[in-house]
Amino acid sequence: MTHKNSPLNCPSADLEKAALNRFRTLVLCLPQTCKVFRELRDRSTVVCLDFTDCPDSLKTAMAQFLRLQLAAHYLGLADSLRFQINNTIVGWTKMAPSA
Repeated sequence: MTHKNSPLNCPSADLEKAALNRFRTLVLCLPQTCKVFRELRDRSTVVCLDFTDCPDSLKTAMAQFLRLQLAAHYLGLADSLRFQINNTIVGWTKMAPSA
């Protein structure tokens, strides 16, 4: 019998939400109004950062892309980041594969 708070009792959506919340705690440069979600692209996953509700914060966040990318990679969320405003992609970065 598993404990009621065991990770085995958490639906994958809950784990996804927890991981994205942890991502936010690691990268303080993202405003709370920035939407953060993951999306499948071909055979990989991309962390998407949607600045529709905070377009003035986009430039600052893009300048921190390495910090964002390292946090996403550290948490196993993705090796790519997509910056967007609504459905318009304004930036994309991918971590180089390790040797």
